[in-house]
Amino acid sequence: MEKLTGKDKELIRNSWESLGKNKVPHGIVMFTRLFELDPGLFSLFRYKTNCGSTQDCLSSPEFLEHITKVMLVIDAAVNHLDDLHSLEDFLLNLGRKHQAVGVKTQSFSVVGESLLYMLQCSLGQAYTAPLRQAWLNMYGIVVAAMSSGWAKNGEHKSE
Repeated sequence: MEKLTGKDKELIRNSWESLGKNKVPHGIVMFTRLFELDPGLFSLFRYKTNCGSTQDCLSSPEFLEHITKVMLVIDAAVNHLDDLHSLEDFLLNLGRKHQAVGVKTQSFSVVGESLLYMLQCSLGQAYTAPLRQAWLNMYGIVVAAMSSGWAKNGEHKSE
């Protein structure tokens, strides 16, 4: 796994400090943007109430639970910036799970765009180019591990 600079870590931690305390509303912004960028992702969310629109998803307790889980993964990454390697097995498994439900690796970049959008909306003028790059660096590390798990799961399925 790649390493983050000390400045990256500082920027990420400082920006997440307030956002991490109110995860679900920020997650809603992120997923609303995700569905705007790729409406095809609605089909991946199969709950008692099928997600045919953003509003359908947001009215589903299962979907809101999913948002909470995604935000907790971000929280875990932020809390382990000094040792992201300690999350590698967790992230590999998360990649496997995403592959198993039909998520394509291309969707990881759309999620990244949605994360950056949420940060920009939530932080306003505090969202700077160096902050954006720091989050991109961290997200790249997370996605690399998840993509490895995704690929390994695909290999196991084809055997």
